[in-house]
Amino acid sequence: MPTSMQRASDRSATPPPGPGEAAVLPMTACLIVGVTAHRDLVPDEVPALEAAVDAFLHRMQGLHPDLPVAVMSGLAEGGDRLVARRALALGLPLVAPLPLPLEEYRRDCTSPASVLELDTLLASAQAIHLPLAEGNDPGSVCVPGPARDRQYAQLGVFISSHCQVLLALWDGTASEAAGGTSDVVRYHLHGEMPGLGRVDAPPNLLADDDSDLAFHLVCSRLRNDARADGALGTHWLTRGARSDGAGPMPDGYRRLFDQLGEFNADARLYADDIERDSHGLLPPPEIAPPRGSLPRIDALYRRADWLALHFRQRVHHSMALLHVLAVLTGLLLMTYAEFIAHPLLMGAILGLFAAGAAVAWLGNRRSWHRRYLDYRVLAEGLRVQAYWAIASVPSSHRVGFAYDSFLQKQDVELGWIRHAMRAVALGGERRANDIGLQWVITHWVGDGGPLGQLGYFRRRATDRERMYRHTRLLGRASLLLSLAGAMVLVVFGAGFEPMTVKLLLVTTGVAALFAGVREAYSYKLADKELIKQYRFMARVFGAAAERLARDPAPAKQRQVLEALGEAALEEHAEWILMHRERPLEQQPLSGA
Repeated sequence: MPTSMQRASDRSATPPPGPGEAAVLPMTACLIVGVTAHRDLVPDEVPALEAAVDAFLHRMQGLHPDLPVAVMSGLAEGGDRLVARRALALGLPLVAPLPLPLEEYRRDCTSPASVLELDTLLASAQAIHLPLAEGNDPGSVCVPGPARDRQYAQLGVFISSHCQVLLALWDGTASEAAGGTSDVVRYHLHGEMPGLGRVDAPPNLLADDDSDLAFHLVCSRLRNDARADGALGTHWLTRGARSDGAGPMPDGYRRLFDQLGEFNADARLYADDIERDSHGLLPPPEIAPPRGSLPRIDALYRRADWLALHFRQRVHHSMALLHVLAVLTGLLLMTYAEFIAHPLLMGAILGLFAAGAAVAWLGNRRSWHRRYLDYRVLAEGLRVQAYWAIASVPSSHRVGFAYDSFLQKQDVELGWIRHAMRAVALGGERRANDIGLQWVITHWVGDGGPLGQLGYFRRRATDRERMYRHTRLLGRASLLLSLAGAMVLVVFGAGFEPMTVKLLLVTTGVAALFAGVREAYSYKLADKELIKQYRFMARVFGAAAERLARDPAPAKQRQVLEALGEAALEEHAEWILMHRERPLEQQPLSGA
């Protein structure tokens, strides 16, 4: 029987769902198309709209062969359901966030047939029940008014914040309806949603954004017999630009989707090794049943963690080889200059240089360094997600996840990591689980022993400090040897044979070369910075362990775990920026 990893690794091997069956959200990184649309579409335009939606979804499916597409729709009457029907017809997974309890949501349907259609679509979708918006209570949302409008505004915020592309079936004009299509488009492009409180504003409002891509499918509305200018036209929309929808996707966004697909392709390439050697995060089923988003988070973590280790090994081996080649090249150059000026020796020097250039070219060509860093940060972010889910940590963020701002202030090329984390965590509600909470405290935080990150960071800090001391000692010894050779030449060189003088010169040069190359290798590994970061994270986890031990109340402990996760995400962002400044490259012959 095929494993879950094998099933998830090959999208084409999954047959389309039959009638009434739900298309399963893939256990991998995917591209989510969010939907906002008018309820009152013009019936005569529906066939053309369906064709345009099909064309757009096919276009998204064709972006990368390893990037599956899913659709997120609130399933309101009109355009929401039109896109949902087309998604299911194409065999795409459907995610349905609901702004109200289901019985209350049914009341917004205009006929029994509409209620039946809603239930039919929900049977083929993964439903997500959104919480009450700020200031609302169960009674206030049951009557028309501001509270109910806030629930729909929150729905728009959620869809915008958890999709890679917003598909808007919209007439292009502003509307007075709170949380309507025009408000959702405005929020997606500019981060403004009238009627919601301060906590609903998107994080890092002024930061470079890779989450503002929308595809505008212009349509008409029945209301007041309105007709949109240029009906059924299409446009790409971003915060600062508008372009023809038939043209290419705006610059930068295609790169984000390519990186999501590249990760899936790497996971598929090494699927057997990952299935055999990877380690997950899930506790025994009796601690936390694998339901909701947990299985998908764990599956993605296994892939990201294994791939990070795989590419780290390639990077470290390549770096070690480059530095060894630098030392050998320098040694042969000195030998050629002082002892044997033979063409074969120069050929060997050129061969070593070419080998180093080939190793550096291969590493850069295949992006070993970038993949290692990206996959490591993705894995650590997923670790936070998994432990939060197991411990039932409630999020204080309106759109549901603290990592909506993860890496947003850093290099925009890292946005794909945040998008992968958003998509994989969509799932059921978190139920209070105090047993899972205590398991997470032991296995994530720990007490400095073999379990937990507290012990891990303490051990890593100690190991790095020892390695750095060895580097410094070797450097000092090499420099002292070089200095001693130079002093011997100055004091006694006049009485030495020419061959002895040359040997001393080569020894002095080799010692200095070795010291420089070893120091450069330490710099590439960022030993000094890593020691500081390991110490800092050990202090963070130590403070968390102390607070958790001091206050055994589950609610307080979950607050500590939420703060700990946010601190860990922030530190991972700093870590990747630090290491991206040290790419794999060929060292100069001097080693300096």
